[in-house]
Amino acid sequence: MLELMLGNPLLALFLVITAGMLLGRANLAGLSLGSSGVIFAGLALGHLGRRVPDGVGTLGLVLFVYCVGISAGPSFFRVFVRRGKKLALLGAALVLTGGATAWLLTWMLALPADLAVGVFAGAMTSTPALAAAMEALPQSSQVAVGYGLAYPFGVVGVVLFVQLLPRLLRADIERLSREAESEDAGQRVSRALVEVANPTVVGKELDELGFIAEAGCLVARVLRGRELVPVHSDLELELGQHLLVVGHEGDLNLVIEALGRRSERTDYVLETEQHRVQVVVTSRQVVGRTLAELQLRRRFGVGVVRVCRHEVEFVPRSDTEIDYGEMLTVVGEPDDLHRFAEFAGHRARAFDETDLISVGVGLVAGVLLGLVTFGIGGASFSLGLAGGPLLVALVLGHFGHLGPIVGHLPRASRMVLQEMGLVFFLASAGVNAGGELVEVLQQHSAMLLASAAAVALTPMIVGYLVARFLLGLDLLQVLGAVCGGMTSTPGLGVVTAKVDSDVPAVSYAAVYPVSLILITVAARILVLLLGG
Repeated sequence: MLELMLGNPLLALFLVITAGMLLGRANLAGLSLGSSGVIFAGLALGHLGRRVPDGVGTLGLVLFVYCVGISAGPSFFRVFVRRGKKLALLGAALVLTGGATAWLLTWMLALPADLAVGVFAGAMTSTPALAAAMEALPQSSQVAVGYGLAYPFGVVGVVLFVQLLPRLLRADIERLSREAESEDAGQRVSRALVEVANPTVVGKELDELGFIAEAGCLVARVLRGRELVPVHSDLELELGQHLLVVGHEGDLNLVIEALGRRSERTDYVLETEQHRVQVVVTSRQVVGRTLAELQLRRRFGVGVVRVCRHEVEFVPRSDTEIDYGEMLTVVGEPDDLHRFAEFAGHRARAFDETDLISVGVGLVAGVLLGLVTFGIGGASFSLGLAGGPLLVALVLGHFGHLGPIVGHLPRASRMVLQEMGLVFFLASAGVNAGGELVEVLQQHSAMLLASAAAVALTPMIVGYLVARFLLGLDLLQVLGAVCGGMTSTPGLGVVTAKVDSDVPAVSYAAVYPVSLILITVAARILVLLLGG
């Protein structure tokens, strides 16, 4: 039965995917291969001389890179030009160092170009880079072998680096985390029940008290009996009156002092205490602006308590800039939340629907762009099936839509298409490379393993030096940025498990999209430099 199944290319494909995903779930000291386990299952099947359907790898490649572009598009150009320039530069430094290390080792050790590019992609844990390299070297199957051998070094290397670096520096990251939390405390949305005790404000209406708005705070409710009810701007203040004030903790203290004192009452009822919604941002009135510029508490009476960016959640600051398609967790009154959701462009049903026409048009445009040959001087090049769909998706993701073509995929749909494309591509790449696995290991095993370790470690060391001594970043920022620069989610997981601060996650989210795209471009450049 197994022989029959392996002999059928379609059945063999699904067996490789299933076996690879099971391998990827295996957990060793907190580490797992994830979807990359498929390439190892593919290598094993290829070594046995089996095959998967022709063209499935190309289909997977196009779907995968298109979804990557849609995901990175909303923040890639903005990060690169405006927000987090230091972090973007750090990501570029990591990628440049990794590429330079791979090029130097290839020259020193006389490694085949295809193996060297595969080692670069694997050590940087970047599947898009593997896709770009394999398309640039269509006649070679050794790229996937190099990737498979180097990938574990990339995963383990980042995890070890972020754990050992604080120890080598004798830095207490828990203390640094507490300090960062303390600095952020004044930026967090909070609410306080305030008793009016200052005679100078008695008899005045709320809209006459300009210091409340200047502090960025909002009087949301007034206590009537035991119930907190909505207020209007013409509410007249009285001694002993109890007001619910919403604002950042640091600003709240100033308003409390001006109005009177913090109330000691606890017998009130606030039915909306847990009212919160998740809003997906699509409106150009919100995208590209900071929370301080939006003044949401003053205009809508709501506060943003969490931002989800590149599958990473963090507590925002007043200078946090909102990108297209980001998920905001917002708290406030039901009517206020509804008004803000409309302002932000949130349309729950429409945003959860997958526009397959837009997906089809985007893929067609990407494939056509990838087939176009460009000439510069006496040389010519094409973006290929990795670069064309990626560039189109980046542009669509950045603008949100171009005419009727929507540059958005609901998270669930995007994750399914991206994962499906990834495993199809990895299965095909692994099977095609499996026949040469043993021969490559016999000829280059020691040099390949040493090169993988060097390409994984050198960028992190250089990145730390650049971050601390040239860019002036603190250790928590460095740890998050290194994980983003190496496109290592497991590394970020190790850091966030040890600290309570959101600083590493924010740094990761700023660096990740830049590095993701630059690594892909670097793989193509490395192929050209090595003459592959």
